[in-house]
Amino acid sequence: MSKKTILILTIGIILGAALAGITLPRLFPYTFHGTILQAPDTAPDFSLTTHTGQSANLGDFRGKLVVMFFGYTHCPDVCPATLGVTAKAMDLLGKKAEDVQVLFISIDPVRDTPEKLAEYVTYFHSEFTGLTGTPEEIAQVAALYGVYYAKQEGASESEYWMDHTASVLTIDRTGHLKLILPFGVTAEDMAADLRMLMK
Repeated sequence: MSKKTILILTIGIILGAALAGITLPRLFPYTFHGTILQAPDTAPDFSLTTHTGQSANLGDFRGKLVVMFFGYTHCPDVCPATLGVTAKAMDLLGKKAEDVQVLFISIDPVRDTPEKLAEYVTYFHSEFTGLTGTPEEIAQVAALYGVYYAKQEGASESEYWMDHTASVLTIDRTGHLKLILPFGVTAEDMAADLRMLMK
C-alpha cells in the first residue's frame, strides 16, 4: 500500500471519527436519570433564613444550578443518604461544582434552628446551605413545589418523625425547574445530569 493511500485512509478515519462525534449525540440523545421538565415559567421565588442566620431568596442563586431537597436533621435514613450522594456528586463535578448551589430546606423548623442546620449541612459539604423559617413559611414553600410532609407522633412531644417527599429538585441557571431526581439516584448519575444541564 502506497504512502499516498495510507494518508488518504488516515484522513478518512479522522474525518469519520469527527463526523461521528457530531452526529452520534444527535442520533442518541442524552437520557436523564430523573424526570425532565419543560416549565414555561420560572420557579416560584421564596425567602427563608440560611443556617448562618441571613435572609436568602431563591433568586439570589440565579446563574447557578440549584439542587434543592426538603428534609430534616433528625431524619434517620433518607436525608443523610441523599445529602451524602449529593456531596459525592459535587466532588465528581470538580471545578464545575462552583456553578451549583445545594439548598437543604428544613420541614422541621421547630427543632431545626439555624445553628442545628449549620452543624448538619456542613458535615456533608462546606458549601451546602441549610434553610429554615417559620412553620407557615416552610408550608408555603413546600406547597409551591408540590412537596408533601407530615409529622408522625413519637414517644414524646420532642421525639417524632417526619414523612416527606424524597425527590431532589433541580433548577437550571435561568431559574426554571428542570429536573426531578428520585431517591436512590447514584452520585455518578446525579453528577452526569448536572453536567449536562450546565451545557
